[in-house]
Amino acid sequence: MKFSQMFIPTTKEVPKDATLPSHQYLIRGGFVNQVGAGIYNYLPLGKIVLDKIRAVVKEEMDNAGANEVQFGFVTPLSLWEESGRATTMGSELLRFKDRKNADYVLSPTNEEAVVDLVKNRITSYKNLPINLYQIYTKFRDEARPRFGLMRGREFLMKDAYSFHSCKEDLVREFDHMEETYKKIYTRLGLDFRVVAADSGAIGGSGSKEFMVLANSGEDTIVICPDCDYGANIEAAVRTKKEVKKWFDLTAVDLKMEKVLTEGMKTIEEVSNFLSTPKAQSIKAVIKKAIYEESNEIVVFFVRGDDQLEETKASNSVNCLELVDANDEEILNSGLCAGYCGPFNLPKDINFVVDSELKDEIGLVCGANEENYHFTGSDLSTLEDVKYFDLIAVQEGDICSCCKGSLEYTKGIEAGHIFQLGTKYSEAMDAKFLDENGKSQPFVMGCYGIGVSRLVAAVIEQNHDEKGGIWTKETAPFLVDVIVSNAKKDEELEAGMKIYNDLKTLGIDTIIDDRKKERFGFKMGDFELIGFPFAVVVGKKLKDGLVEIIHRDTLEKEEVEISKVSTILFEKIK
Repeated sequence: MKFSQMFIPTTKEVPKDATLPSHQYLIRGGFVNQVGAGIYNYLPLGKIVLDKIRAVVKEEMDNAGANEVQFGFVTPLSLWEESGRATTMGSELLRFKDRKNADYVLSPTNEEAVVDLVKNRITSYKNLPINLYQIYTKFRDEARPRFGLMRGREFLMKDAYSFHSCKEDLVREFDHMEETYKKIYTRLGLDFRVVAADSGAIGGSGSKEFMVLANSGEDTIVICPDCDYGANIEAAVRTKKEVKKWFDLTAVDLKMEKVLTEGMKTIEEVSNFLSTPKAQSIKAVIKKAIYEESNEIVVFFVRGDDQLEETKASNSVNCLELVDANDEEILNSGLCAGYCGPFNLPKDINFVVDSELKDEIGLVCGANEENYHFTGSDLSTLEDVKYFDLIAVQEGDICSCCKGSLEYTKGIEAGHIFQLGTKYSEAMDAKFLDENGKSQPFVMGCYGIGVSRLVAAVIEQNHDEKGGIWTKETAPFLVDVIVSNAKKDEELEAGMKIYNDLKTLGIDTIIDDRKKERFGFKMGDFELIGFPFAVVVGKKLKDGLVEIIHRDTLEKEEVEISKVSTILFEKIK
């Protein structure tokens, strides 16, 4: 392809709302342009990159034995009502009516559509397992679309759905998809980590995320440098924290006593006053849990030096979301902010205690009376307590796998796989006959890859201050042949020969043959766009030499013009 024949509107101007490198460079490099909040057009270069990533995903899914299908972008709302997600998806589900007043949605995912497709078409265990996938447009009405392709409303996704006769076969396919995904991200040249994750609105009993490691990532990932453990902080676990007791049980007759702590509402204030470590106290976090048709005040209790992880907390009470309770709501519920503890709570208050606090003794906690706390508490005396993992794992906590020291890193979620079980098949009455002729709900898995998000993820992981740097598998063109002065016939002819030789070798190549642009401008475009290699045809041509420039390092090497194609072929292939 010739630069002079392509629509590549590069610009030096940085979009005002673009904070991430990928957002800036994809727009400045002429890959995409924004037409609405979270909605983007793909220009020629962007479409080439998108198609290359899509091709890798398709090839590996086909190799894994999955069948490609295509569902409608528009789905009847009735299917979502049947599964129950018409309510739980909330305002992210964009609904509309057609001219006949029928209700539809723009699909953000297709669990309902695929169950409807398979239902009554697969009726026997003999036709299982099967894995159906599509690579198609999705729409999620994000409240705050931002970061360009990272968090758009319209996006391209690969979504796959598998059907099984038993949990064991689902686990086999789940593991198979994990290995398939690893092949995809490795081929794309990405540094990634597979981590345990929360299943969120998709549901199911187990899930894993595929995180592209990048400092700009929205997700905090907990990893162990000494083993393969990794988890999104929403699902991360640790070895139970060992806290040294501030008292000697053999020397102290421990009793729960109420002590005056006037005006002291924080863990730090109470710990300083009583000369006890924060870890020997119980922190109360009061929230309002939002459900489909109601809400309630819930109190979560964690150790004083821990932090509540809100996704875990939401899961513990099965609510749609948690929001802060205001002073009036707390007062009306009978709670005493700053002095709340697990003992003597109002009878109708729902509360959850972090599982690491089970049967702990000697902790300081609120007495549920203004200006008072308890010392010497014994949680083993509590009745009807719900224990749940509520804490956000911290750096330095101990790995539950190898006892190493856990660390934080940042990542971009680029894929997510789920063990759905029978959640959707039971809700939508999708069943098959097993070996004994008994009707059973399908056991399901689902597997997603954000194809358009990967376009941005590659640049987030590979860029410098000059522009993006594409990996070999994702680059729109592998080589940019830059003719320094295309008005000189000898330079243009030499450039065209190199261009044609590289194309003959099967190397995707573009030639910058623009006659009205200076050499500096062409080099700026090369650096901004991020082609892996450039060949500069310029002043050294009279000596039979051209320059090869490596985009990742910007290193230059002079080579004989007769050898440039062979050298680049070896570097690329």
